[in-house]
Amino acid sequence: MKNLLGFVKKEFFHIFRDYRTLLILFGMPVVQLLVFGFALTNDIKNARIAILDHSKDNITSKLTQKILSSGYFILAQNLDSEAGIEDAFKQGNIKQVLIFEADFAEKIEREGTASMQILADASDPNVAKILTNYTTAIVSDFQRELLADKKLPIEVKTEVRMLYNAEMKSVFMFVPGVITVLLLLISAMMTSISIAREKEMGTMEVLLVSPLKPIQIIIGKVVPYVLLAFVIALVILILGYFVFGVPIRGSLILLLGYSLVYILLSLSLGIFISSVVESQQVAMLISMVALMLPTILLSGFIFPIENMPWPLQWLANVIPAKWFIIVMRGVMLKGIGVQILWKETLILFGMIAFFIALSVRKFKIRLQ
Repeated sequence: MKNLLGFVKKEFFHIFRDYRTLLILFGMPVVQLLVFGFALTNDIKNARIAILDHSKDNITSKLTQKILSSGYFILAQNLDSEAGIEDAFKQGNIKQVLIFEADFAEKIEREGTASMQILADASDPNVAKILTNYTTAIVSDFQRELLADKKLPIEVKTEVRMLYNAEMKSVFMFVPGVITVLLLLISAMMTSISIAREKEMGTMEVLLVSPLKPIQIIIGKVVPYVLLAFVIALVILILGYFVFGVPIRGSLILLLGYSLVYILLSLSLGIFISSVVESQQVAMLISMVALMLPTILLSGFIFPIENMPWPLQWLANVIPAKWFIIVMRGVMLKGIGVQILWKETLILFGMIAFFIALSVRKFKIRLQ
């Protein structure tokens, strides 16, 4: 029994001396609890909206103020005409447009009824449905306030219209997200594990002393996974289009081009991971925890980023999947091009250059 207690004591000392083990035991549960607690929510706050007010009277002003003071919405833009609505949605700056008809207050006084229209970006149907529910509830409450001040019946009619996904199919949201997750899984994880395996088997040393340059070693590792991931992206797009009816309203060539860019980014990230780890297990752990979970939780794939605390919103900006999902939904569902997606394009290329530079530098160091 004394020997057993001594062995247990030795194991405790061994764990407490290894900071990496302590980080996994105590750090990961805390981080995951915070991320899951703040990210896994479908409640939305501070959603950016635009307003087109044809009336500009005291009633529409009060209703607008009530909507904005609810905490759910932020006024991002005041529109002058219907011509700016589509451009506002395609820019990706807003989630919803509210349109008040002309002579709103006058119709309330004279006829007891007036109309407003709610246009929602349904490329993310869950967010669109939640926001329209918020708006209609606020309008109903405002209508009750008007009824308290008037003797005649009063009705504010709301017409809801879902753009880019009129049938509110959730598959329109999941197809771009699934492509994003699978391409990252295949490209980053498999590449990092592949190179880490060669380190464990000792074959990496043969490559490092061969006439091949570091960039040639990286390219040789990348090419097979580029082709495999590209084929898988094609399969998902074909299944999404023919089986689930997910449209491709933009350029198919542009969509495939962006997919190739994201594959290269994922591969460069996988190679960087493999260059700083020594075993397959560590490469898999980093790929699963540091890549997969943030990709699912913080990319906007399922949960709205706008409602997360600002540290998580900032962290989401360094996750490649966030920018790729914006691109995929923009090209597939909205039919937009590079002239609008130029910022996302530059970010994706910048990330590729950053991770490739780090990977090449790491290999060069190992050669010295």
